[in-house]
Amino acid sequence: MAGLGALSVGSASAGLPTLPNVDPLRPLQLPSPRLEPFRQTLAVPPIVTGSGIDLGAASSMHRFHPDLPYSPSLGYGGMDYLGPTIEAHVDQAVQVRYTNNIGAHPFAADVDPGLHGVSDLDRTQVPTSLHLHGGVTAPQYDGHPELIQRPGEGLTHEYAPGRVAGNHWYHDHAMGMTRLNVSAGLAGMYLLRDDADSGTSSNSLGLPSGEFEIPMILQDKIFTSDGRQSVRSIWTTPQGQWDPATPGDVGVVNGVAWPKIEVARGMYRLRLLNAASYSTFSLYFENRMRFWVIGTEGGLLASPAPTDRIRLSPGERADILVDFSVLEAGTAIELRNDEPVPLAVAQRGTVLMPVFCRFVVGNTVGFNGSVPQQMGPVEAPLGKPDVVRDLTIMQISRPSDYPSMIMSLNNLRYTSDDLEMPRQGTTEQWNLINVTTEPHPIHLHLVTFRVLGRQNIDTSALTAKYPVADVGSRWTPSADDFVTSPMRPPEVWETGAKDTVIVDANSITRVMMRFPTADELGFDPDATFPRSAMVDHSGHGGSGMGDLQGYVWHCHMLDHEDHDMMLRYRLVT
Repeated sequence: MAGLGALSVGSASAGLPTLPNVDPLRPLQLPSPRLEPFRQTLAVPPIVTGSGIDLGAASSMHRFHPDLPYSPSLGYGGMDYLGPTIEAHVDQAVQVRYTNNIGAHPFAADVDPGLHGVSDLDRTQVPTSLHLHGGVTAPQYDGHPELIQRPGEGLTHEYAPGRVAGNHWYHDHAMGMTRLNVSAGLAGMYLLRDDADSGTSSNSLGLPSGEFEIPMILQDKIFTSDGRQSVRSIWTTPQGQWDPATPGDVGVVNGVAWPKIEVARGMYRLRLLNAASYSTFSLYFENRMRFWVIGTEGGLLASPAPTDRIRLSPGERADILVDFSVLEAGTAIELRNDEPVPLAVAQRGTVLMPVFCRFVVGNTVGFNGSVPQQMGPVEAPLGKPDVVRDLTIMQISRPSDYPSMIMSLNNLRYTSDDLEMPRQGTTEQWNLINVTTEPHPIHLHLVTFRVLGRQNIDTSALTAKYPVADVGSRWTPSADDFVTSPMRPPEVWETGAKDTVIVDANSITRVMMRFPTADELGFDPDATFPRSAMVDHSGHGGSGMGDLQGYVWHCHMLDHEDHDMMLRYRLVT
């Protein structure tokens, strides 16, 4: 494992500042201590069901690796890191009674009051907001980033019955604090089931279940020289200052650093989630064995899609089938990552984190079913859009300001009142135009969409013809006259309904979605709701102190979402 060794050098060299955790090969980096991989078995979060669920967030201590001490962490539902897997039937309304029981925050010293909506109070009175990612939820229960609960406060979320079986997740969404709260541990799976995909051995689709269905929450982590989890990747960014890129050098699955997973010789269903703060992962098995994608964020595909790789950006999920019966007993095979590090981050000395876990094939015979030929219904085409919008993804350097770089959508700040306001019942095409040098995962709350395709663009020519104004003035020119490639269809793992999509550097990603009506939803998606009925949260917020309304769309790089790549939107009549 030469790649792992290169990632975990921890000695200093002559001529560098006295920094005990500086890598002489990558002197800007703060690398993790050397860790031996595959020493610990994967932990699988417990399953919680029922129409009423109590879900508290609390401070704890968690051990990521046998060679590391226990590290301060946050967890949901009594867990010391992450949260239980919640399972619900699509016909079932679920009430989640959330409470914030957080004491000390593991990253209190990393809170940056220079970000909008953040104050020094947030170091000790930790703001939280529970969001069901992928859920069809009324706006007051959606986990709006300005509807926060501090320690001792809570909110009962009413989740309406779902649309289709699918792979959701829940995580914190507090304004300016999301990256810190999620990195500390506030994330968990939320699986919607139906009669066909029941999660039991009697499911009519013949899918693996029980011990043969494994949720896998993927993250890359940094650990300090004394073994604590960290959100600092380079020492040139002082603690307490926001960093736009915090990739890790240790692969973590379900809170275990580089675990081993013992599997029987048979078919497994892996529910993959990229819960990283920054990194996109291009995943494959080291022998390049084939597997099948059977579902995206919005549910099962009509038929399985064979592939030997899958690319997941932060927030994206994939439902895959892997047949370990083709391997001999005793075979060890790693789940690896070969996503290139974006150029701006590579210039800091960062290299990719190459591996997540090792599967070890045992002697026993496991699930011996076959890959189903058909699963979900074939979705009807959405037809011609009623509205086409051009929307931009930008990184803007402002040397005179702090922080000196701002991540932006449409050249606007989160506090802008220049909102997208799609009409209920209409179909829209959004052309997501990325004029930056790195990929960005874009997520819309409430709705799913279809990926139409991607095209490269000449960003220099676009910005030369349409110069970018100061931040705060909408900049959304069409890039259609600057495309430099034919339309590329969606990848095989993107052919279903999605709520998060990778928008590659210097490209347009075109997606189409239908915005539902209030009658279809069973609630008013444009209803106003109070910011808080309990206390004055002055010092934490974003767009003002009046009532809240609508949803948000944002980059799901949590580092970027927190400053300032997130905008509100409303569904109007």
